[in-house]
Amino acid sequence: QVQLVESGGGLVQPGGSLRLSCTASISLFSINVMRWYRQAPGKEREFVASITKGGVTNYVDFVKGRFTISKDNAKNTMYLQMNSLKPEDTAVYYCNAGTDFFTHFWGQGTQVTVSS
Repeated sequence: QVQLVESGGGLVQPGGSLRLSCTASISLFSINVMRWYRQAPGKEREFVASITKGGVTNYVDFVKGRFTISKDNAKNTMYLQMNSLKPEDTAVYYCNAGTDFFTHFWGQGTQVTVSS
């Protein structure tokens, strides 16, 4: 079983920044793609960003230019740098790792609250 441990959430004012981390229990070379999702109260879980084994990134439109996904293979860790945060970014953020098309693993989630 692949374990994903997330950290870095918290309370931040609008316009502020947070960096989320997701550390995997296996080498990132064994993971084809890693993704960040988020879920706000009363809403469905939604895709935020992804990064492939080769470093190709993708973002949902509403975070482009504000969020940056990256990874450190030596630390088995993926990051989401979130800048210019807005209240509508408030959600539980989840790490997802896919080792193949059918096999995905989820982290426990970390709360991000953007409020003045």
